[in-house]
Amino acid sequence: MLGWMSYGDETYFDCIKQIPPATNLIVSESQFIIKKYWDLSRDKTLSFTGEEKHFVFYEMFKESINIHLRSDVVVGGCLSGGLDSSAIASMICKNHPEVNFKTFSIYYEGGQNVDERSFIHEVVKKYPNITPFYHTPTDASIEESFNDALYYADVPFADSSYMSQYFLMQLAAKNNVVVLIDGQGADEYLAGYMHSFYRLIADYLKAFRLRDAIMLTGAQNKRQGFDLNKKMLFILKSLFTLINNEQGIYRKEFGRAAGMLSGRIDDSIFTLPSLDTTDKFHSFLYNLIFYTSLPSLLHYIDRNSMRFSIESRVPFLDHRLVEFVFSLPKSDKINSEAETKYILRRGLKSILPTAISERKDKKGFVTPGDTQWLRGPLRKLLEIDYSRLPEIDKNKTKVLVDNFRKGDNSHSKLIWKLAIAAYWLKANKING
Repeated sequence: MLGWMSYGDETYFDCIKQIPPATNLIVSESQFIIKKYWDLSRDKTLSFTGEEKHFVFYEMFKESINIHLRSDVVVGGCLSGGLDSSAIASMICKNHPEVNFKTFSIYYEGGQNVDERSFIHEVVKKYPNITPFYHTPTDASIEESFNDALYYADVPFADSSYMSQYFLMQLAAKNNVVVLIDGQGADEYLAGYMHSFYRLIADYLKAFRLRDAIMLTGAQNKRQGFDLNKKMLFILKSLFTLINNEQGIYRKEFGRAAGMLSGRIDDSIFTLPSLDTTDKFHSFLYNLIFYTSLPSLLHYIDRNSMRFSIESRVPFLDHRLVEFVFSLPKSDKINSEAETKYILRRGLKSILPTAISERKDKKGFVTPGDTQWLRGPLRKLLEIDYSRLPEIDKNKTKVLVDNFRKGDNSHSKLIWKLAIAAYWLKANKING
């Protein structure tokens, strides 16, 4: 319901535990010890001028890219047209003009806006040493590949972007690329998600910085072109964040989803720590990295890449770069003009196409999966065996699914999670 692939040491299997992030398992004849070897904190603060910070970010990112390019085989890259993958491609091509850099992109044509080739073309135009490869999955290929993708995922993937990444890795493998550089991790510590704004505004209000809160709210409303309803929702979510910690916020989200499917809601099944009770913004980023978002993204890319014998590398997650950015003031992540990932935009401004560095929207790895696919090539997922999902109210769930069949998309993401979980249980012959 929350979209996590795992939580702590828990997995989907009773008999299997996983080692949590940044942790070693030390085994001896008499015992085994689980020991955390790395963590993030806000104890260290750095003192730089604006230009110094931008220079340091550029150089650290450049060094991380150079390390991740070390290989005896061809290295390629994912290129979505977003800020992160474009930053990687731009840094590689700027500093290694002799390299024929192969990039791989997935797009979808049709009613939904999931075709970002116009942004990809901006990068390709700026760096002619890029050789781009594009692919749009057909309904037939989605239906044909679904079971294979699900098998190698090891878990019921929580959204349809997993399938897009599957086809991306397949495309790279077909073009003889066995090392692929991708942009996972940047959103988590550079505050690339919309929810970061609610925490930042809540921090301003908590510190009685009312003017800053009002200015940032206005800047974000203007930047995103919000109508009146979205403006009000933005303010309400910021106020809700002000009076709740991370645990309370995620419990509310969990309860909202669970309440649609079940009469019984157990909201005590997970616990999120507060890095600092006075800093909602960085506590949010910390949980994104260690608990909520990033572990799932890394699970996705690990399974999909290895399905096609590809080594995936993620230069944004060089620990030195993460530590540096995490220790910087909030304004280096989101500035007063509501620009997210501000230090990345400014630090790499000289090498990024203007259309990318000034891009205002945030799409993620968007697909038409939870609407068009569920009514088309993956409609078999809607034949739900409710007996395998004992925690849900069958009648409530059936109403949601029936309404979706009739064209109601308001809960399509939740229905995707429900349908794929039931199908996965059936495919693995697991009883509820």
